[in-house]
Parts: sequence; structure tokens; C-alpha cells
Amino acid sequence: MKNNKYVLTYGDAFVDYIATDTTNTAFNRHLGGATVNVAAGISRLGIPSSFITITGDDETSTFVRNELVSEGVDLTHGIMVPEKRVSGVYIHLTPEFDRVFASYVNETPDLQVTGKQLNTKSFEQASSFHFCSGTLFHPDARETTRKAIELSKEHNVICTYDVNIRPLRWESEGHCRQIVMKFLPTADIIKLTTEELAFLMKTDSLEEGIERLSANAIPLVFVTDGENGTYAVFQDQTIHVPVIPVQPVDTTGAGDAFMAGIIRHVYLNGFPKTRQEVIECADFGNRMGAHCATKAGALTAMPRIEEMKDGREA
Repeated sequence: MKNNKYVLTYGDAFVDYIATDTTNTAFNRHLGGATVNVAAGISRLGIPSSFITITGDDETSTFVRNELVSEGVDLTHGIMVPEKRVSGVYIHLTPEFDRVFASYVNETPDLQVTGKQLNTKSFEQASSFHFCSGTLFHPDARETTRKAIELSKEHNVICTYDVNIRPLRWESEGHCRQIVMKFLPTADIIKLTTEELAFLMKTDSLEEGIERLSANAIPLVFVTDGENGTYAVFQDQTIHVPVIPVQPVDTTGAGDAFMAGIIRHVYLNGFPKTRQEVIECADFGNRMGAHCATKAGALTAMPRIEEMKDGREA
């Protein structure tokens, strides 16, 4: 692919208030949000990254923009509306150091990037467009996502979709399932956890879940399963790609690190065309996620390319 292309990501910026320990009584402030983590994670891997989001004129929004710029993320295509207030999320830690999204704070949910505010030129130099379900609960954001996907298709941009379900943001599980599934056929690559697969497909059987998911005709699916690695679904094959076990400290951003690794691999090598290329792609994503889980935080734990140089390139 041309070196002057970039990865374009769309989503909400968040401030993560992450528990300092498993008592969940004290919190540190960090730049956060799934799409933020991916956009910054891509940049940390040496890939040009541009982010479409909406921020306001208050101190928290300034903090968010400054943090993104310091991560090397381009905000040229972002929107600034003075009244917007960036959402916050409180993240608790379980005794096993898994993250639990305990509560959201969103003062201005109806201030969203609109489809009309999307710039067609944003997609002309994009190599891929990434989104997740985090904004799909809002009607305006859904339409913006649809428009962004439409523009991506017009410009032959690969679409990646991290299901990344956060039930607290939805009015009901049924509505969440319905909307999230509507967007599955629009993506070239999707990523979801085994728990999210079970939720969407209404089955605890991995095999049955994958079979039901296949009705959406998605070219490449990654089903992540923590320490058990990843199941890649490609050309009617289910390929298990193991991960080297690590001692987890905090799994908060592991899925986002995995996604950043997948997108980097596709940026450098193009869409996987063979079983071996799929395995190599998933392997790098696995290593990214595992590395992230060994450190506290989400974005703070996101690996840099120098940390991933272990003799095996993506």
C-alpha cells in the first residue's frame, strides 16, 4: 500500500477513571475509549493514524485533544463544538484483574459527529476505516457510521469493526443485539470476544456461534478468547491461533491492542489472502494483546513498535 495513506478511526473520546487496585475506591484519570486506544495504538506501531471525534471547549476536552496529539494522532478530521462534554467511564478491577465497566458519565449524549460533517476527502487517503459499537446506541452516530462506511466503500477502503459491546450504554440487550448485528455485514474484518459471540448469537457453543455468525458473510472474523488465543474464521475455515501465556496485571486495553495489531498488519501487508497470512495477522494481534495485559491501564499499557521487536515481524 502507499506510504502516504493513513488509518482512519471514528468514535467517542473518553476519559477513563481506572481503579488503582481491586478495592475500587481510588481512580486515576487517563485518556480512553476503545477507538481512542486503537487510534493511538496504531500510531505507537508506526502507522499514520487519523481520528474522527467530537470534543468541546472545556478543560477535559483540551486534555483529550492534547493527549491524542502527543500520541501522534491526527485530529484534522475531528469536530469541535464548544458545548460538547467528553464522556467518562469508571473502570473497576476484579480480583483476577479483569476490567469491569462500572458506570458512564455522559452530559451531552446528543452532541455527535453528524454524517454531514464527514469530509469525503478524509476517506480518499485512508487505507482502512475502523469503528466499534460504542457510538451505535445513538441514532445520529449510527447514521454517521453508515455514511462513513458508505464513503469507505466508494474509495475501496477496508472496513474493520470491533463489536466491543458495552451494555451500560444501551436501553436494552435486545436493542443492542439488533443494532450491533445490523453492522456485521458492512465490515471486511470484525473482532469480537467469545462472550460477545455468545451474546449476539444466543448460544454458549463456540462452534454453533461461529456457524450462525457465518450467515453474515464477513470475509474475516477474529474471535478472541483471552489466554486461549484467537479463533480466525476465514473462507469457511476456523483456525485456532494460540497465544503465549502471560501473567496478567490488567486486561483493560488488551482487545484494543489486539485490534491495533490486526490493523497494522493489514496496512503493511494488505488484506490476508491465505491461511498462513491470517495466522500471521492473528499472531501479531495476540502478542499485542498479551503484552498490553502485562501492564496497568489501557492506553498507558499499549505497546510501542520497539517493544514488539522480538525477531518476529508482523
